[in-house]
Amino acid sequence: MDYNFFIQYWWFIISLLGAILVFLLFVQGGQTLIPQLGKTEIEKTMMVNSIGRKWEFTFTTLVTFGGAFFAAFPLFYSTSFGGAYWVWMIILFCFIIQAVSFEFRKKENNFLGEKTYNIFLLINGFLGTFLLGVAVGTFFTGSEFVVNKENITNPFMPIISQWTNPLHGLEALANPRNLLLGLVVLFLSRTLGLLYFINNINDQTIQERAKKTLKLCGTMFVVLFVTFLAVTFLSDGFAVDKQTGIVSMQEYKYFNNLIEMPVVSGLLLIGVILVLYGLIKTMFSKTIFRKGIWFAGIGTVLAVLSLFLIAGYNNTAYYPSTFNPQSSLTIYNSSSSLFTLRVMSIVSLIIPFVLAYIFYAWRKMDKVSITKEEMQEDGHKY
Repeated sequence: MDYNFFIQYWWFIISLLGAILVFLLFVQGGQTLIPQLGKTEIEKTMMVNSIGRKWEFTFTTLVTFGGAFFAAFPLFYSTSFGGAYWVWMIILFCFIIQAVSFEFRKKENNFLGEKTYNIFLLINGFLGTFLLGVAVGTFFTGSEFVVNKENITNPFMPIISQWTNPLHGLEALANPRNLLLGLVVLFLSRTLGLLYFINNINDQTIQERAKKTLKLCGTMFVVLFVTFLAVTFLSDGFAVDKQTGIVSMQEYKYFNNLIEMPVVSGLLLIGVILVLYGLIKTMFSKTIFRKGIWFAGIGTVLAVLSLFLIAGYNNTAYYPSTFNPQSSLTIYNSSSSLFTLRVMSIVSLIIPFVLAYIFYAWRKMDKVSITKEEMQEDGHKY
């Protein structure tokens, strides 16, 4: 277990956390569907409580993902979060207003009113997911920054990374490939939200509406995702010379990564098949098929995991610099020390126990589906 092993191990852990986060965005996707699927107040209450019981999982995973990235690859954290701060601050704001909205939308005498908090949930659902996709898109398209590690010894300006664009992250919105991935994540979250409602809410009216809407959202997601894969695999990528560390553009780099890493390509293929099966089975089943979220959810985790691995493994710059390609970040030149990664790896051994607890808590909450009768009873409701 040398330094190289721990670096690759932690990129895998971060990639897995990112993949789980994308799956959990079904909460945000569900928020965007409440006005569309809920025609009565009781129907809206059922939908809010269905996803409201899971919003903490998404928020906690987002924080854990950011914390793990900071600890394992601090140079990325200081470069991206310190340079592209406008896009990250907007994303963080979107998730903060979500947490506030679930807790206060039904509180008596809240000064903003329930409608304001409902708008906050829509902002989080639409803007939060879209901007997350745009931010991750820069892993493939690059950003405008420069890194000079020698500045750490400069007592007057010990700043390693500098952003060279005054928009500080918002310039990513001008790249069509970033916008494409933003739309992919948005429609994926809505698709997963529909599948979750079908699974979690025991109401035939909502299930039928969700199934009908799924045909449009699911189809849009598939078209956008296939387009993103095609554009990415046909584009040039930022390759790193293993011996010298020099970064250069390589034709079909990400497609070559897929071919040269058969395990990763297998994960992507299995993930895509599972997502398609969950969608097709739910959309075209004569009865209500309620297990589509689990096929599509597992498939989402596998597919997103493979994309993160393609972006960082096989001598690839996972955070390219379009201003100065030699400043591009790789998992090797941006990682923490061997000691830090080794200690973190020991701590990471508790992850299976945490996942087991989440699985237990999830099953406990979803043991009984959401019903109108439950929403009409006294007790805690969002």
